[in-house]
Amino acid sequence: MSKSFLIDTTRCTACRGCQLACKEWYELPANKTLQMGTHQNPPDLNPNNYKLVRFSEHLIGDKVEWYFFPDQCRHCLTPPCMGAADTVLEGAVIQDEKTGAVIFTEKSAKIAKADFEYIREACPYDIPRRDEKTGRMSKCIMCIDRVQAGKLPACVQACPTGTMNFGEREDMLALAEKRLAKVKKTHPNAVLADPYDVNVIYLLGDSPERYHTHSVAEAPAMGRRQLFASLRSGIGSGRSGVHKG
Repeated sequence: MSKSFLIDTTRCTACRGCQLACKEWYELPANKTLQMGTHQNPPDLNPNNYKLVRFSEHLIGDKVEWYFFPDQCRHCLTPPCMGAADTVLEGAVIQDEKTGAVIFTEKSAKIAKADFEYIREACPYDIPRRDEKTGRMSKCIMCIDRVQAGKLPACVQACPTGTMNFGEREDMLALAEKRLAKVKKTHPNAVLADPYDVNVIYLLGDSPERYHTHSVAEAPAMGRRQLFASLRSGIGSGRSGVHKG
């Protein structure tokens, strides 16, 4: 049985503890950033940030509402990135059988930039990034070293509000359904984002598009090469979309 996250955005205060814990655990270097008119920092995922708390501001009626979205790899049950990568260099992207963690290996550094873009386009959540200095692809790897040692992922360990949860997939799905039922009493538009396709399940308190462009999957238009990759990885057999309970 695989491991899963439940990220309950209705409990997120954007403290960014998860973002910093991830960066510290992997000893990732700092990014030089500029003020972009938002508290979100840095502006996007990058090779030095596997996790990013996204900020979205919306005027709803006469009230300004903030939406926080702790973005990271979804660790898809059937990873499109792995299916695409296998057509370029087998073993560059692997999936741990015990946890379900999707991992970019050292082989990924041998993948040319053009082929990386093809792999990135296969991801419906726009997650993969590439280190221009080393050529290696990067993203969240579910803190596989910590999980194998019986510890929680760094982001979950650091979360002070209960936004980040982690455990056996069956348990996280049950918790997600329980929390959704409770949240819908005050947030009628609440949904679970693609719960049957991914190991990182988001509980969104409102319409997905208010959180992030890629908060839920939207399958990209497929060329012949992408179609071959999808058929090889079997993503056509999965279910997608939000779950409203």
